[in-house]
Amino acid sequence: MSTASDRPDGSDRPEIVLVRGDITEQDADVIVNAANSSLLGGGGVDGAIHRKGGPAILDACRTLRAGHYGRGLPTGEAVATTAGNLAAQWVVHTVGPVHSAQEDRSEQLASCYRESLRVADALGAETVAFPAISTGIYGWPMDDGARIAVETVRASHPSSVREVRFVLYDAAAYAEFEAAL
Repeated sequence: MSTASDRPDGSDRPEIVLVRGDITEQDADVIVNAANSSLLGGGGVDGAIHRKGGPAILDACRTLRAGHYGRGLPTGEAVATTAGNLAAQWVVHTVGPVHSAQEDRSEQLASCYRESLRVADALGAETVAFPAISTGIYGWPMDDGARIAVETVRASHPSSVREVRFVLYDAAAYAEFEAAL
């Protein structure tokens, strides 16, 4: 399954594992969804998770929208729902920033990873599968997205999360995350 990993000796930080594949196929406690702010599904990873997870995820997202997230989920924040038909217990939805050449939004991207890990820890999750947030239609350069993702996870200290799995759809993305490790 994995060919690259990073485990800091004597640290409580999670092990980082790279996987090339489809995030909807991952057997993990948490699958992170690179959601749009509406939480109601979309394209890319978001659409794939909603399609494979089935209507339970959309129903849970509609409940969130009817309550605290009536205006949508803000960029950099994270919230959990059921995983529906996925081989996970929960989906943690986070909204990544759209890349901008004029404005540094790196902290917002880092926040997606930090907040997703915080939510996963609160759920008691031990394994978390992440996509490369914001590197698709939101235009974030893959090399910089990989650097931010890896640095943020390495700096995190969640108590329950033992493994962070970056699930990368193609060889180019995998290579960038491998270089970041």
